[in-house]
Amino acid sequence: MLITASAIAVMVLIVYLSSIGLKTVAPDKVVGVLTEPVEPPKTTTEPDIVKKEEPDVKEEPEVKATQFDFYTILPEKETVVPEYEIKTRTREERIGQAKETQYIMQAGSYTSTKDAEKMQTRLSAMGIEAHIQKAKVGNAIWYRIKIGPFAQIASVNTLNARLKQSGIDAIVTETDK
Repeated sequence: MLITASAIAVMVLIVYLSSIGLKTVAPDKVVGVLTEPVEPPKTTTEPDIVKKEEPDVKEEPEVKATQFDFYTILPEKETVVPEYEIKTRTREERIGQAKETQYIMQAGSYTSTKDAEKMQTRLSAMGIEAHIQKAKVGNAIWYRIKIGPFAQIASVNTLNARLKQSGIDAIVTETDK
């Protein structure tokens, strides 16, 4: 579970860093090296006449559409709920102080639809209804196996225990209602 969460966090960080445009560009000219001889300034006794130049009319550069991969990575503002937070929310739910949110479980993420469909079939055999969500991460397409949404964290805990018994580590995410 921790390894999967770490892997997802690293992928999100990589996509974020690549989306903000951290690129190294070689300079066109090296600063400090003269490429053309410099002529000494001419001295004259006549005053310089300053001409007013009309500003050049420049075309506005084409506005490049901003591309945010974040919205394809975490649709609907899904955030991962850590294990300790799940336990805290279970206690809050028992005493009636639970916050209004929906929980969605991710039972896997695959680069091929065939593998994703196998996991979906495996979950169906266990009586768990799951759907496949296509997500673009960088240049790769991932097929995520999603279960839910759930209104109560207790339902998530019960299902998560069943999945762990079957050898499936799931990630719990939350979205606003």
